[in-house]
Amino acid sequence: MSNKITQVMSHVRPINESAAAETLELLNHKSKPPGSLGHLERLACRLAAISGSSPPPRLAKTIIVMGADHGIADEGVSAYPSAVTGQMVANFVAGGAAINVLARQANATLFVVDMGARQESVASGVLDRRVAAGTQNFLHGPAMTVAQAEQAIISGINVAQALIDDGVNLVGLGEMGIGNTTSAAALCSAILKLPAVQVTGRGTGIDDAKLSHKISVIDQAVALHSQAMTTPLQTLACLGGFEIAGLVGVCLAAAASRVPILLDGFITSAAALVAVQMCPLVREHLVASHISVELGHKAIFKELQLEPLFDLNLRLGEGSGAALAMPFLDASVAIVHEMATFASAGVSES
Repeated sequence: MSNKITQVMSHVRPINESAAAETLELLNHKSKPPGSLGHLERLACRLAAISGSSPPPRLAKTIIVMGADHGIADEGVSAYPSAVTGQMVANFVAGGAAINVLARQANATLFVVDMGARQESVASGVLDRRVAAGTQNFLHGPAMTVAQAEQAIISGINVAQALIDDGVNLVGLGEMGIGNTTSAAALCSAILKLPAVQVTGRGTGIDDAKLSHKISVIDQAVALHSQAMTTPLQTLACLGGFEIAGLVGVCLAAAASRVPILLDGFITSAAALVAVQMCPLVREHLVASHISVELGHKAIFKELQLEPLFDLNLRLGEGSGAALAMPFLDASVAIVHEMATFASAGVSES
């Protein structure tokens, strides 16, 4: 494995449970019954534990959206053509997509990274970290080489680290790539040792016939690569996408810097699953925004022991769920910083 990746993983440390306990103590003296703010209080304690600071710091938020194309899309596993990937990347930087609206509402910056769309973007504002013009069709061979997987991971590390060095202390994950629910389901199937039928959903909205075909493609691909997938990195190379690999790097870099990682849907969670396979302590730095309608999402959360904040039947991706969750995280931190204690408010304690 690349020295850069190994070095970053070596800096990932366990979260600070003492900071969480100190934050809970602060919350218990606020002018409310203990625990009455439920998940908001648990969120504040988790953010304190990840950052190692009590109270947890105010949040400077960003959403990193990585896009790339997938050779497996040639098997007809999506309702949309591959050209949509590049078109949506352009839409992101033009400000017209759902994630743009939701990021603005959350007061979060948005960074769009082309990790390997088939059509190179000419739109201003796209960060070019292209590995190649899409992955190969993993039904017939590896999606990418190990060297390409490492290149994509390192790009993700560098993108995240630059933002963190600039003051970002909450990273939301987003993605775009026609065919990437197939890649995510294949990774989920291979890593969790589950048949494709238990982890594969309709993605962009395919019908029953295409869903059956998609399941068959994944089962065949996992069987094809079973002997080669002896490490998480090799599994990623066999079945992953450039944007998924890039998000693995984002996860590693954020965890190494004690920055919370806010997951979106199935694809970003599959990237987190790979990152945890590579470096188990990454799991402690993850925050789940929502549970999507994709079957494999629940399986990943069970494996990672994550509890989502909400369920709105989302299946868009782009980082939309992460953006929607950000106000919850802001509120949890604000409660610790701004809410009066019983003593300061002159309210009698129980």
